[in-house]
Amino acid sequence: MTSPDMTSTGTPAIYAVCALDDIPNRRARAFVLARPGADGAPQVWPIFILRWGKHVRAYENRCPHQGVHLDWERGEFLDGEGMRIQCGKHGALFDMGTGLCVEGPCRGEGLSPIEVVIDEGEICLVGVDLIEDGLGA
Repeated sequence: MTSPDMTSTGTPAIYAVCALDDIPNRRARAFVLARPGADGAPQVWPIFILRWGKHVRAYENRCPHQGVHLDWERGEFLDGEGMRIQCGKHGALFDMGTGLCVEGPCRGEGLSPIEVVIDEGEICLVGVDLIEDGLGA
């Protein structure tokens, strides 16, 4: 039997989330996805994807300090200069490329990264176990 994050051919599952052009340069965008919980029922999984140029990174939308969402205003994740991810609750600053906290109460801790690739202009999550259309309307 294959693991839930692998296809039947043994390659990692890939899920397209949005087009690269859907996220402006030096911006981030939040997504609320669903993945199976311990009981198999859909569980809310908030993430965000950030872009600078042709580079993208994805992280869980959760600060390691107290587990709160990072966006300081709906969909706003970056500091005023657009150079670092900023937690909206305590102002912690994170490196965009590594997710490592460089300033604030969780200094030295990191965000939970999610593997992403760009495939034919689409930003795709790799090797995750998602429930497509699992949260309903």
